[in-house]
Amino acid sequence: MKKEITVTAKTVELAIAKAVAELGAPHADAIQYTVVEEAKKGFLGIGAAPAVITATYGKDGTDIAVDFIKKILEDMQIEGEIAVSTRDDGDKLLTIEGKNVGVLIGHHGETLDSLQYLANLAANRKEEGEKREFTKITIDIENYRAKREETLRALARRMADKVIKYKKSIMMEPMNPYERRIIHSEVQNIKGVATNSIGSENNRKVVIYLEDNN
Repeated sequence: MKKEITVTAKTVELAIAKAVAELGAPHADAIQYTVVEEAKKGFLGIGAAPAVITATYGKDGTDIAVDFIKKILEDMQIEGEIAVSTRDDGDKLLTIEGKNVGVLIGHHGETLDSLQYLANLAANRKEEGEKREFTKITIDIENYRAKREETLRALARRMADKVIKYKKSIMMEPMNPYERRIIHSEVQNIKGVATNSIGSENNRKVVIYLEDNN
C-alpha cells in the first residue's frame, strides 16, 4: 500500500532526496511528489521559508513478485539472483539464475508454472482502496522456457509427420495452456494436418489429425 509523507527542506531537490530516503524508494523516479511550497530565500534571513512537498511511494506488482520469489528462495535455502526485464508483449519477465535453482523447474516445468502462478497472485493482490495496474509476470529459470518451447515445436513436427505418414490421429500427453498453444502454433505451419484440444482443463490434450480437404 502506498505511504504518503510531507517533507520540508531548503530546496525542492533536497526535499525529494529526503523523501526517497524516508520512503525507502530505490531512486527519485520511483516516487510521486507534489510541490506544496517552493523555497523562499527572504531578505537578510527575514521571510525565508523551506520547500515543502508531499510524496508517495508504493511497490508495484513487479516489485512485489520479486520480493515473493526472494522469500521462496530464502526459505528453501537456494542462492539465486533475479533479473527483471520487459518482454515485447509488455509482460514482465523475471529470470532466476544461480546454484541449484533448477529444482524450481520440476517435471516438464510444473513447479515453475506453480511458482509463476503464485507470483502473479502476489503481484496483483490489492488492499482495499488500493489502485495499481495489473501486472503479468512470466518466470524463467536457466532459460528453461526457450528450451522447452523448441522441444515442443520439434515434437509437434514429428507427431504431424507421423499423422501424415500413417493417416491416423495422434493424441499427445496432457499439457498446460502455454504448452498447448505452442503445439497448435507449430502445427498450423504444416500442410495437411490440424489440431484440437480435448479433455478437462487440468487434463487437456492436443490431438493432431489429418485435415479434411474435401
